Amino acid sequence: MAQPGSTSALALASALGSNETLSGLLQRVHASQALLALAGEVLPAGLRGVVRAGPLDDEGWVLLVANAAAAAKLRQLLPAVEALLRQNGHGLAVKVKVLPRQT
Repeated sequence: MAQPGSTSALALASALGSNETLSGLLQRVHASQALLALAGEVLPAGLRGVVRAGPLDDEGWVLLVANAAAAAKLRQLLPAVEALLRQNGHGLAVKVKVLPRQT
C-alpha cells in the first residue's frame, strides 16, 4: 500500500529531474545527504539525530542543528568531520548553523 503523499513525492522528483536547473538542485541535495551519512561516522550517536544536511555549493557545506548546545558540540568535532571528508575526496569548508525554532 502506498504511503500518503508518495504519489506527489514521485511527481515532484520527476519534475525536478526533468528540469535542468532543478535537476542540479536535486543532485546537490543528494550529495549533501551523502556527505551527512559519511560525516555520521565521526559523530556521536546522540548528535546524529539532531544534525541535518544543509546547503552544498562551491563555497562549502552547511550542517544544520536544532539548538545551540548541539551546534557547540558539532563545532568541536568539525576538524574530525573535515578530515574525514578530505580523506574521501571532499575538500569542503563546513559551517554549522542553528535552525530557527518552529512555533
